[in-house]
Amino acid sequence: MDPIAAAVAGLVVVALLGSAAIVRRLHRPDRPWAGIARARLVMGVPWGSLVVIVAVCVVYLFVQDGITDPSNPVAVPYRAWSYFYPLGMLTASFSHVGPTHLVGNVLGAAVAAPIAEYAWGHYPDDREAEAAESWRTDPWVRALVGFPLTVFAVGLVTSLFALGPVIGFSGLVFAFAGFAIVHYPIVTLVGVLGVQGALLTIFRALQRPINVYVAEPSPPGPPTWATIAIQGHALGFFIGVVLGIALLRRRGTRPDPLHLWIAVLLFGFAKSLWAIYWFGGDDTFVLFRGPGVVVVAVLAIVITLAATGSERPIVPRRFRKRIRASEARSSDGSSPGTRPLEMVDGRSGRADANPRLERIVEIARGARTSEPTPELSRRRAAFLIVLVVTAVLAGLAVPANLLLVEDDPSSETHVDIQGYTVEYAENVENELVSPVAVGPFDDAVSLESSGVIVRSDQRQIWLEAVTSRRLEFTGEETVHLGGPGWREAVHVERTGWEPVGNETVYQVWIEGGGEDRQLAHESGDSRADVRIDDRSVTVASDDGEFVLEVAEVGGDDAATAPIPGEGRSTDAGGLAFERDDGTIYAVSNGTEVAVATEETYD
Repeated sequence: MDPIAAAVAGLVVVALLGSAAIVRRLHRPDRPWAGIARARLVMGVPWGSLVVIVAVCVVYLFVQDGITDPSNPVAVPYRAWSYFYPLGMLTASFSHVGPTHLVGNVLGAAVAAPIAEYAWGHYPDDREAEAAESWRTDPWVRALVGFPLTVFAVGLVTSLFALGPVIGFSGLVFAFAGFAIVHYPIVTLVGVLGVQGALLTIFRALQRPINVYVAEPSPPGPPTWATIAIQGHALGFFIGVVLGIALLRRRGTRPDPLHLWIAVLLFGFAKSLWAIYWFGGDDTFVLFRGPGVVVVAVLAIVITLAATGSERPIVPRRFRKRIRASEARSSDGSSPGTRPLEMVDGRSGRADANPRLERIVEIARGARTSEPTPELSRRRAAFLIVLVVTAVLAGLAVPANLLLVEDDPSSETHVDIQGYTVEYAENVENELVSPVAVGPFDDAVSLESSGVIVRSDQRQIWLEAVTSRRLEFTGEETVHLGGPGWREAVHVERTGWEPVGNETVYQVWIEGGGEDRQLAHESGDSRADVRIDDRSVTVASDDGEFVLEVAEVGGDDAATAPIPGEGRSTDAGGLAFERDDGTIYAVSNGTEVAVATEETYD
């Protein structure tokens, strides 16, 4: 970091600390924040959250080998590929694809996890007794063992029931938020939507205090919402909500209904839980925005009822009376007003049932005195709906996670590295997803992929590691493979020539696994949209070499010559070709025409 940037970073720190110091002097709460924290946390510190965050960083650095190359950890084997690949299922929730992914999730956990841990508490009995009665209630055990183990269990569940080869701690961040939001709705909302963004901004300001941005094209890719594991996020959130409501019921407490409804609704919208989407085919995606908004709105009120609803029966009283009357008629065949063996009170002439005689009659009939069936309350009904939604979200992933991959390369040229197969292929069937037939995409039959494909039947992996469009934009990419204790890089490079007015002719080369650089793919021929002395010029790729083919218009025979090096020339079919600054010019009778340019990359 240069001196100016370092000075600006220091100024950022001073400004933040100064602001906090001034506000502390202005704000004098009735109860100090430290005292509030110590009421439920040992020494006022969320030890469990710190242990979890440190563990995630350890996985990134040492399991994924981020310590060797922080920008390129080994991520492929640590995704939740299949139930038949336990390593991925165990590590997916705690692994990340890169530093940006890691920092975003760590900052999210740093905000949401302490709130969840505070709600759970290191002192389960509100610190009534100084000494713990057992190891289950020991504050240090709850802080350093209980909370981290619970987080690991939830992370394993989100891996097992997340749709697709997910990776990342975000499912657990949503679980923290779901647990915290039913206990402290507004605090969680402010923390997750406000504090998390502020921390990320501060981190970037300290990392790069001054940055220069230049307007430049970006590689084509899917919309941002299509890169988010919405199902995994929703599953984590609902798991947290279920656990949070269960704790509320155990403690007999309820949050403010309005606060909870607002918090869940705004959280769902801000965190894109409305973005229900699927794949349509031909690089298209289907976004169900309207239905997604309806789902979030309905679930917000359901969650609110599940946490704060009344215990009144869900069936109105007048309907319950009719149901009971019907049951009475069906049980003894008499009207509900007639009761057997009634005693007559001579003073009033009123008939009252004698419980003892009723019991004798029931015994004589062989009937058993049945306890009244407990009514289903509104709060319980809403909680059952939340459980059903959680189960449905989890169930969606089961068929996909039973995936079995066959290690059958699509092309003859590929790289084999310790059970991995890496190749470049175009228009091959994507083995992970199927298109949805709806609306304008009702003709979608299969979803095809083009680019660098990674396969492994040992690990049940099928991954479009680099799309053909991205490789066309960047020109070269590196795919990092590996496993516990090892890593290997596979380098892929694209080169090409673009004839004037027509499609690019390109080659894709692949290198890795200790093997020499080899040709993985070459495209078809492409003719320049020019005519010189009644001749046409075609750019072609012939066994790894770019060539120029010259033919008379309407003729069948063509003369061929390799594309010359920079500053050199060649002849073919009566035309001279010169290469100057990445452009091929055809020269004839004093006329010079550009016929092709070398493909450039960003």
